[in-house]
Amino acid sequence: MENETKLENLVEAFSALSEGSVSKRVYEALKRAVVQLQLQPGNLLSEADVAKRLGVSRQPVREAFIKLADVGLLEVRPQRGTFVVPISRREVENARFLREAIEVALVRKAAQLPSLALVKELDRLIELQELAQKHNDNAEFLKLDEKFHCAIAMGVNCEMGWRIVVDMKAQMDRVRYLSLGDATPIPKLIEQHKAIVRAIEAGNAQAAQGQMEIHLQEILKSLPAIEEGNPALFSG
Repeated sequence: MENETKLENLVEAFSALSEGSVSKRVYEALKRAVVQLQLQPGNLLSEADVAKRLGVSRQPVREAFIKLADVGLLEVRPQRGTFVVPISRREVENARFLREAIEVALVRKAAQLPSLALVKELDRLIELQELAQKHNDNAEFLKLDEKFHCAIAMGVNCEMGWRIVVDMKAQMDRVRYLSLGDATPIPKLIEQHKAIVRAIEAGNAQAAQGQMEIHLQEILKSLPAIEEGNPALFSG
C-alpha cells in the first residue's frame, strides 16, 4: 500500500507536466518525486511498475533511471533493482562549492552588463515567490527559485553554465526542500534574492558576488540540523 501511494504521487507529478517529450516528462516527474522526498532513500523502484503506472513504455523509464543515477539520485544494483540513494553530506557540500563558483561568475557578468529586461524578470519572479510564500507553497517556491537562478544565466547568454549547475545540484535540492521552514525561512531567501537583484541593477559586480555567496552558503548553516533531524535520509 505504501508503494502504491508513492507511485500515485509520481503519476500526479507526471500528469502535471505538459511540456517536453515523454522521456523528459518521466525524468522530471521522477526527479521531482525524489527531491520532494515522496520517494525516499532506500525505496525500491521497478522499471516495469513505473512504466505501467505512467502509461508509457519501459524505454523512457529506463533512460530516466540512468540519468538520475548519473546525477546521484538513484543507484542501479545488478540483480537487486534500482534504489533511491541516501543524501550524502559530502556530495551536498561539494555540489554547493562548485555551484557557487559558477553562479558567482554568472552574477558578476550580469552586474557588469546590467540589463533592464533581466532586472524586470527577476523582480517578477520575486513577486511570484512572495505569493508562493504567502500560500505556504514550498514546492512552488522551489520552482520559482530555480527560475530565478536560471534567469541570471540566461540573461548573460550562458545556458551551458546553468545546465552544469542543474546536473550537479541534484543532491542539494533534497536538502533545500527539507530546509524550507524553520531551518531557512523563505522570507529570508526572498530578501537575499532582492539584494542580488539590486546589486545587478546598480552594476555593482562586487556586491552581486557577495550577495550570491551569502545566499548559496545558506544551505551550509542548515545542513547539520537537517541531518540531525532526519538521520534516516542521510548516508552518514
